[in-house]
Amino acid sequence: MRRRPSQHRINAIHRRRFLQSGVAGVGGLSLAQLLRCESETQANSSTPVRARYCIFIVLSGGPGQHETFDPKPNAPREIRGLYEAIATQTPGVQVSEMLPLLAARSNRYCLLRSMSHEDAVHVTAVHTMLTGQRDGSRSNESPFMGSLISKFRPSEAMVPSYVWLHNMKTGTNKVPRYESGLHLLGHQYAPFRVGYELDNPTSPNFRVSDFDPPVGLSLEEVEQRRRLLTSLDRDSSTTTAPAFDQYDRHQQKAWELMTGPAARHAFELSHESDALRDRYGRHPLGQYCLMARRLIESGVRLVTVTGWPGLAPGETTPTVRQVWDAHDNYYTGGDSMYGNGPYGLKWSLPRLDQALSSLLDDMHERGLLDETLIVVAGEFGRTPKFGDTGRGREHWPHCYTTLLAGAGIRGGMVYGESDRDGAYVASGRPISHVDFGATLVDSLGIPPETRYGPDGFSFRVNEGQPLREIFG
Repeated sequence: MRRRPSQHRINAIHRRRFLQSGVAGVGGLSLAQLLRCESETQANSSTPVRARYCIFIVLSGGPGQHETFDPKPNAPREIRGLYEAIATQTPGVQVSEMLPLLAARSNRYCLLRSMSHEDAVHVTAVHTMLTGQRDGSRSNESPFMGSLISKFRPSEAMVPSYVWLHNMKTGTNKVPRYESGLHLLGHQYAPFRVGYELDNPTSPNFRVSDFDPPVGLSLEEVEQRRRLLTSLDRDSSTTTAPAFDQYDRHQQKAWELMTGPAARHAFELSHESDALRDRYGRHPLGQYCLMARRLIESGVRLVTVTGWPGLAPGETTPTVRQVWDAHDNYYTGGDSMYGNGPYGLKWSLPRLDQALSSLLDDMHERGLLDETLIVVAGEFGRTPKFGDTGRGREHWPHCYTTLLAGAGIRGGMVYGESDRDGAYVASGRPISHVDFGATLVDSLGIPPETRYGPDGFSFRVNEGQPLREIFG
């Protein structure tokens, strides 16, 4: 016969739930809820762990391969565009003249020039890129790879496992679905999101306030509630259960996140020298790349960086965040696709060159590059020819380039080749978003066949084939 709980036990549970609500809060979710289960399930397999960490720089909008990493200097002007090709440190490999700093560091990264899929729509293409799942209805419910990494390879340090630097502007068709698939995985695996609009590290007043006590409570008051909650747990007849032991561990981690220096310190760029901040660039993309390095150094597993270079000349508020969606008809004259305006490559490419080259150098100098996978990717590329409508280069998913570095990636390597116009894959295996995602999770020690879901087994982490030949 099942014992009925005593009234004392019921009252203790009610008091406990009340106290839980005030112990720690972040964006409506307690830190303990956010962190709970981060260590519940880790991938246990013989899959080699090439990367302990990952920085994923998202060039939302789709940068053109001709203007970046796959120039066609011998093609007609209407195909090669306005920029010339320059030699890199790797013999026979060229990139755009707008990327001289990266050209000098080609020994530190690999170019995948055979990226290819069939989706030319921003919202679905960027979603499959971030989830590593196939197109269709399933992809609409898939969690981001960062959430999967947070679940299966959680941080061992007192920091969040998955951080997203700079939120995309709402009301556009390119905004990532940050909470995607969490009903299949758990909302505690959502990214810890930082920054929006002009609230970014270029502002002298910028600070991450998520580790502050809940509004209306001091740290002393939160500590009193935590102590009372702990005493109630000790008095409970169920405190010996594994679930309660685990809950206690996550409550302790939540408390240390709030009161300890590790997480707060990781987000504070004031600890870096002015010279280093200048080297990265005093724009959002540069400062976020520097912050990403600090977060990786502190133990965060995956940091996603929105590749926004900041306000263009003449802007006082952000016009766009998807600066890589460079159609010529958005602006005219000097603010065209090749101009210095919000969509202008003259504005965005030098800032990418500065930030990414500094990140590669800094990570290498600190001994972090060997264990950190750096990914730079857009959802697709651009048409080989300028369109007849005056819209410049249109969306083109059939062949484009992404960049990978660190974690054993073969520096100076080019995988795959586009045809003479940069239109279709000419050699090498076409790399879909699914295979690209499989390569990322596999490098982080999560076998693509790993299962998850509310029942623990209904869904696979990924259904693609990892590209292992790019690793040394």
